[in-house]
Amino acid sequence: MFNAFSKAVFQLNDPRTRKMLWLSIGAALTVFAVLWTVIGTLLTSTSFFAIGWLEWAVDLLGGLATGVMTWFLFPGVITAVICLFFDDIAAAVEARHYPELPPAEGLSMSVALLMTFRYLGVMIVLNLVLLVFLFFPPLFPFVFYAVNGYLLGREYFELVALRRIGPEEARRLRKAHRGKLFLTGVIMALLLTLPVVNLLAPVVITAAMVHLFEDWRGNPGIAH
Repeated sequence: MFNAFSKAVFQLNDPRTRKMLWLSIGAALTVFAVLWTVIGTLLTSTSFFAIGWLEWAVDLLGGLATGVMTWFLFPGVITAVICLFFDDIAAAVEARHYPELPPAEGLSMSVALLMTFRYLGVMIVLNLVLLVFLFFPPLFPFVFYAVNGYLLGREYFELVALRRIGPEEARRLRKAHRGKLFLTGVIMALLLTLPVVNLLAPVVITAAMVHLFEDWRGNPGIAH
């Protein structure tokens, strides 16, 4: 697992990947700015969040509410955006480390977007529910990273796997490595919530998942 992330970091030196990196950084900054503006507007100008305990939580957090909710929602939203050039990142990793692989059939943009927005919807709802754990500080980090780690690990795995194998085989492979995939997802969630690091994280995460997928299906690849 750590070898996969190590290779993914070194992948940033690849010229083909650097283009995707700059796109990722631009997307991350844009997502953060849009989330901050939209959430701030909703919290200060509307009664959208005026539903019981959630209104109480927002009032208690005061000015921190916008930052907290932006931080909560950033991993899911940037993942939805990154799927626009997800296949290009995966292809760059394969060209460098797995040159023997035939071209991937890939996912159609409509299927990739449908998968991503399905997970995004679930992630937004669950993270809003997780706000209640802010009143139990010792529990909050564990619950937050466990829930988001599970969702992110599964989403990135399926996006990578379904480029090359069918749904049934992908499901079998995911279940066979569910423990490692969960831990990988937790690492992903952590990277996506670390300031500055989260600008690079989408590319690194995608590259790491390609390595993990190939390893789990028995293809060690050729490291460069």
